[in-house]
Amino acid sequence: MNYFFVLKKSIPFFFLAVLFSCASKKDMIYYQDVDALGTQEKSNSYEIKIQPDDLLMILVSAEDPEIAIPFNITTNVTGAANPDGMGIQSSQLYLVDDQGCIEFPVLGKLKVSGLTRSEFLNSIQNKIANYIKNPIVNLRIMNFKVSIQGEVTTPGTYPISSERITLIEALSRAGDLTVYGKRNNILIIREIDGIKSYNRVDITKAGFMNSPFYYLAQNDVVYVEPNQNKINVAAVNPSTGLIFSVVSILITLTTLIITTSK
Repeated sequence: MNYFFVLKKSIPFFFLAVLFSCASKKDMIYYQDVDALGTQEKSNSYEIKIQPDDLLMILVSAEDPEIAIPFNITTNVTGAANPDGMGIQSSQLYLVDDQGCIEFPVLGKLKVSGLTRSEFLNSIQNKIANYIKNPIVNLRIMNFKVSIQGEVTTPGTYPISSERITLIEALSRAGDLTVYGKRNNILIIREIDGIKSYNRVDITKAGFMNSPFYYLAQNDVVYVEPNQNKINVAAVNPSTGLIFSVVSILITLTTLIITTSK
């Protein structure tokens, strides 16, 4: 048997075996301890808070439409589009300034930053009730989006048409994690009132569904770190071909020397 030939053919596979170890079950499977949680009486709830730079659509209506007109800015409908791709009245959009306020018809400047949707609605309805009987106020955040980076199939920034999305839903929109993504150390960057927080989530453990980061907030950034295998690929790939070529040449020269010396 030509042992040098066998050795020559085996070396590339040896290098690959060293570089890539098999991922264990605990590194890949989601919600591994979900059965231990049992039945939850109430699911974890989360209500986002209004922040500076949010774009709010606020519509006021009443039994008599004429009475509500002063509380709605009346300009022409434009071709602007919301995340659903539907036309909206740009006249009804209010940009929250860096002080967390908006200028609202009749009521003037309103502090809205830090309020949840329900808190804002209760507040503005009580104010408008001084002018209109049983007012109805509709509120929607029009620029709700999250950004997903790292080891997912399709990273990018995703507009959210509703006002609540879970981390799992967001990852699913991005095509889920690749085999190289670390499932036990997902980073969520969140900014509230100008202060950023950096939070780690382990989606292999079902308990994360009860964490404050199961539901994402507007403008959250989700980053999936690469696992060690991906890091090895990035570090070795540029020189792998060269290493294999050098080793192959050395084996060939050794074979020729031994052959000619016989």
